[in-house]
Amino acid sequence: MKVLGIDPGSLITGYGIVLKGSRGRLIHLCDGEVRAAPSLPLPERLLYISRTIERVIEENRPDVVAIESIFFAKNVRSAIILGQARGVLLLSAASKGLRIFEYDPRSIKLAVTGYGNATKDQVQKMVNMLLKTTGTRRPDASDALAAAICHINHSAKGMEGIGAGSHKRSARTSLRILGS
Repeated sequence: MKVLGIDPGSLITGYGIVLKGSRGRLIHLCDGEVRAAPSLPLPERLLYISRTIERVIEENRPDVVAIESIFFAKNVRSAIILGQARGVLLLSAASKGLRIFEYDPRSIKLAVTGYGNATKDQVQKMVNMLLKTTGTRRPDASDALAAAICHINHSAKGMEGIGAGSHKRSARTSLRILGS
C-alpha cells in the first residue's frame, strides 16, 4: 500500500509518500512542501496548491490519501482559510479517484510517537526513526509523513475496512473515510 500523507495549509502544505513494504516495513518514497506565495490572492494560492498536489498524485500514484483534519482553531478566520485549503486538497484527491482518510492531529501524534501531545520535534525524530532516514526535513513535510504512517498503522489493525462515508470514533482514534 502506498499512502500520500497531507498536512494542509493555505501557505505551506506538506506532503509525503510512504510505502508499506514486506512484513510491514515502512519505506519513504518522497516528501516536500507546497509553498504558495503569501502575496497571491487566496483563490490563486488554492489553485496552486491543488495543481501541485494533483501533479504529486499523478507522478507517484498513491493508493490512498491520509490527511490531517482540523480539530481546534483560536482564530475563526484562520480556521475558515484552512478549511478552504483542505477542501481543494480533498477535491484534488477525490477527482483522482483516491480514497481519503482523515485523522485528527492527536491521533497522528499518538500513532507515530505513542503520545498524543507530542511536539513537532518529537514527531520529526520518530518519523526519521520509523522510516530509517536521516537529516532534517521541514516540519510540514514531516507531519505529512506522520499522517501516512498513521494510516498504515490503522490499516494494519483492521480499521481501514469501514465503509465509505462512515466514521468510527474511539478514545484513541478519530477516523473518517471519504470516498468517491
